[in-house]
Amino acid sequence: MSQDIQTPTGGPGPDNPSADGDKLDAAVLKVAGVVVLGAIMSILDITVVSVALPTFQTEFDATYAEVAWTMTAYTLALATVIPLTGWAADRFGTKRLYMTALALFTAGSVLCSLAGGITELVAFRVVQGLGGGMLMPLGMTIMTRAAGPHRIGRVMAVLGIPMLLGPIAGPILGGWLIESFTWHWIFLINLPIGIIALVYAWRVLPKDSPEPSESFDWTGMILLSPGLALFLYGVSSIPEEGTIWATKVLVTAAIGAVLIVAFVFHAFRPEHPLVDLRLFKHRNLTVAVITMAFFAIAFFGASILFAAYFLQVRGESTLMAGVLLVPQGLGAMIMMPVGGALVDRIGPGKVVLTGLVLTTVGMAGFTQVAADTSYWLLLSALFVMGLGMGLTMMPTMTAALATLTDHTIARGSTLMNIIQQVAASIGTAVFSVVLTNQLKSGEKLGDLLQLPPGTPSEITDASLANAAIGSRSVPELFDMLSGAGLLQRGFAEAADAFGVAFTLATILIGLTLIPAFFLPRKRIERETEGESQVPVVMH
Repeated sequence: MSQDIQTPTGGPGPDNPSADGDKLDAAVLKVAGVVVLGAIMSILDITVVSVALPTFQTEFDATYAEVAWTMTAYTLALATVIPLTGWAADRFGTKRLYMTALALFTAGSVLCSLAGGITELVAFRVVQGLGGGMLMPLGMTIMTRAAGPHRIGRVMAVLGIPMLLGPIAGPILGGWLIESFTWHWIFLINLPIGIIALVYAWRVLPKDSPEPSESFDWTGMILLSPGLALFLYGVSSIPEEGTIWATKVLVTAAIGAVLIVAFVFHAFRPEHPLVDLRLFKHRNLTVAVITMAFFAIAFFGASILFAAYFLQVRGESTLMAGVLLVPQGLGAMIMMPVGGALVDRIGPGKVVLTGLVLTTVGMAGFTQVAADTSYWLLLSALFVMGLGMGLTMMPTMTAALATLTDHTIARGSTLMNIIQQVAASIGTAVFSVVLTNQLKSGEKLGDLLQLPPGTPSEITDASLANAAIGSRSVPELFDMLSGAGLLQRGFAEAADAFGVAFTLATILIGLTLIPAFFLPRKRIERETEGESQVPVVMH
């Protein structure tokens, strides 16, 4: 594959790594700036919108199930377009495709801010998702080609920062924008960032060298993209339906699964499949994919519960709930550069195992949460969890991509992003159902109204009903319930429900140690298959 980027003779590069060459030089950091900007927009947008759902209900006079589609539509669009990214990157070139994705995402953001109804907003979120779905896999491809294989650990550490900080900064930013301005600004904020990223990409990214001879796998697209969309639609409907046996869940997920299985059988036939499953012949990639899948189900599934605990059990505001999650981001920021450097020197195995142990210990701190658990304990647990995340996620992706040749990097990035997206969606659905069922299994309010003995006689079903329609003020109702100890009882039961979900997450993350044990424990030597090494970007 021809290249327009050259490494100076005798300088540090993939074939001549030196101590100084292991560092990310200024040229590579410029490319990293473009990629990080795109990743920030894509990842922050998911979490920023999540805090705006109650506002959407009020603004558009819609039910929660209706406004939840603003999240689901974006996720489905991501899942649909990610499989196309590998082929499109080879066919059209990463620079042109990345700029197209930025433009599509930015345009979708502006359209979302102009939406006059919930249906329009959902449709425009699809446009956003089509652009956002290409940004992360393309960003990984661009950065890996720019830095060279011997620095891929440091590259992944850079790319992991927005991926880990998005769930933390998103609620803070979203809460601030909605409280200080209007909901429109959670989308409009992407306009200046998108314009800057587009100009930056045009100036910094190297010229493309596409391969127009590669054919497109139409059969694969017809099978995989709708298959992923239907499967994730079914899985995403589980919390709303409350059971996996609902027709909406079972039928759509089953059809999607059949299409995905059909794609698996088809993928080994064409020379250039939509997603190259032949990459699984690389042992490191296979082990890393399994590790990533287990970890994404457990961690990303449980991550939705941290803010919910602070909001529902501790009564914090949306903005404060986001602030309380900051220690996790700090832990990740501290360890990600360390993890990237260690992977480049000693390989990912020991690094990932250490990270998983720390993540498990941190998650275990939440297994015994109560309605009055010390914030010092919880924030310390989040910090330890962040340290573990910094040593886990990006080193795992490094293990998957480090042995791939230049031509297969885009396909490997696409494969890893699909696995992560599907696993995270499954985890989110599983933990939502676990929490919901645990909350439902607690004592009903009608039963609690009979307890404890000596409950004031005025607290009856009738009085609560009257309060609900306005004959009593909310403060009066809360005073009545507090006097009877019912609020405290309810918060305690809710905390217990969260504790069960966090216990499940702790067990699943612990089980991830099993596949991680087989990751390489020494520096990975890049495999070659008759293709040129990836040169370092120099300007």
